[in-house]
Amino acid sequence: MKRGLFFTGTDTGVGKTYVAALVARALADAGHRVGVYKPVASGCEQNGDGLVASDAVALWEAAGRPGTLDRVCPQRFAAPLAPHRAAAAEGTSVDARLLRSGLAYWLAESDVVVVEGAGGLMSPLSDEDYNANLAREFGFPPVVVTANVLGTINATLQTLITAETFCDGLPVAGIVLNWPHPATDDPSTASNREELTTRCVAPLLAEVKHGTGFDRDVDWWNLAGGHLPAAN
Repeated sequence: MKRGLFFTGTDTGVGKTYVAALVARALADAGHRVGVYKPVASGCEQNGDGLVASDAVALWEAAGRPGTLDRVCPQRFAAPLAPHRAAAAEGTSVDARLLRSGLAYWLAESDVVVVEGAGGLMSPLSDEDYNANLAREFGFPPVVVTANVLGTINATLQTLITAETFCDGLPVAGIVLNWPHPATDDPSTASNREELTTRCVAPLLAEVKHGTGFDRDVDWWNLAGGHLPAAN
């Protein structure tokens, strides 16, 4: 069985790429061949070589630059919209087959694959596909990244409910509570961790303060192999 994790967020701007890159780097530092895959990206920037997805670059660098950036993210669009809308703005469409077939290279070349979706589980990727479709078909347990801000309890619980009820259910590996911004005067940041631990069935794997690493050791290798931790 191929090992992998599918990183999803409770919203945009929660630090999903940052957390996924931390995991890719940890696995690479442990001596594993790490593949990184971003099936599609929008809001990409133009440079001399065409459109570049900053998320894909961050993942690629963290994993030690395996393969090529085109392999990391084979479909890139400029408009900061859902991918299928961004593609339509360019007079084209998201290739639903490539969303899936692009993973094959990484399965062949890697010991473990870190996949980052575009948005949350029910964010649309193509005219017919959501991130949840790919997470289910790839068979990689989702890691839910949520921001330590007011509202994270509702957003996280809604994501977990979605995972549990989508098709025959997605077995969530766990939650990472991330600080996407420096400490603020938001009083919920002091209690969000306890609330999530108490209320969520999926375990809270770790917390990441802004610009730092995980606050505890996590066995990402075994999680990627489907060995999920006990619920809270």
